[in-house]
Amino acid sequence: MTGMQTVPVMHRDALARFGYALSDTTRAQILMSLRTASRYPSDLADEIGVSRQIVSNHLACLRGCGLVVAMPEGRRSRYELADARIAKALDDLVGLVLTVDPECCCSIGTGDGCC
Repeated sequence: MTGMQTVPVMHRDALARFGYALSDTTRAQILMSLRTASRYPSDLADEIGVSRQIVSNHLACLRGCGLVVAMPEGRRSRYELADARIAKALDDLVGLVLTVDPECCCSIGTGDGCC
């Protein structure tokens, strides 16, 4: 395997965490919503159309992946991306996917075989 370099474990694991976070449509929606502004879980639930408990579970996962942080405000917490570069990475990733496969706008989970 001449000329091939091994990917450092830390890099591999970081990408795997990011991929895992994006592998669920609700988590992906949460991340896309947080690109533009911080939000409260109740606002995210209303925006996305899921229960607050579902949003809370996914926010816990995203915190565990290091992608979002909770900003305590009294008895409530507001969530935001852990780093502004995450928003740029999400925008770049969406742009890349749509450039590589412009037909990618299928409904995930419909069984039509495209995603």
